[in-house]
Formats: sequence, C-alpha cells, structure tokens
Amino acid sequence: MSKWGKRKDDEEYASEGDAPPKKTSKKDSTDDSDDDIVVCEISKNRRVSVRNWQGKVVVDIREYYVKDGKQMPGKKGISLSMDQWDVLRDHVDVIDKAVAENS
Repeated sequence: MSKWGKRKDDEEYASEGDAPPKKTSKKDSTDDSDDDIVVCEISKNRRVSVRNWQGKVVVDIREYYVKDGKQMPGKKGISLSMDQWDVLRDHVDVIDKAVAENS
C-alpha cells in the first residue's frame, strides 16, 4: 500500500473518482452530454447520474457549479464502476442500520 492507502492494482479505480478530462472539440462535448441520465438531484448543486465514460457505464455522484448560466460538473465527486456500484447497493441495508445507530 502507498501512503494514501491504495494498492498498486487499485490505481485503475483511482482515476475513476476524478472528473473526466475536458473535451477539446464541440462534437465530443455534445455527444458526451447525450449519454448522461440524471437520476436525481441530491441538493441544489449535487446530483446522481448514470453515464458512459471511456466506453464503460458509471454511476456518477458529483457536485456541479454554474458557469455562463450553465450547470457544469465539478471535480468533487465520484464515478463508481458497475462492480463498485453493485457492492454499494448490496450494502444499503447495513449502511442504513449504521446511520440509525449513530443518529
């Protein structure tokens, strides 16, 4: 493990939590927005969406900001692979129980 608690083989997932690189052409940006399915807005500036990123479907939980009147995705957030989403979904009951015990 490194000082950040990640093993060498976990590096492939480390980049998934980062915001995707900025698109350089307008065609790419337009095509990318068609792949986003906004599932819900958690708050004014946070939302959950499902999208296709680098050919893989991800569940994206991200903060947004307003620029030139448009909502834009920020760096703060996480993109979960389908394997990671399955693990989180399978543990919802345990998470709910822990929240109830700590409320």
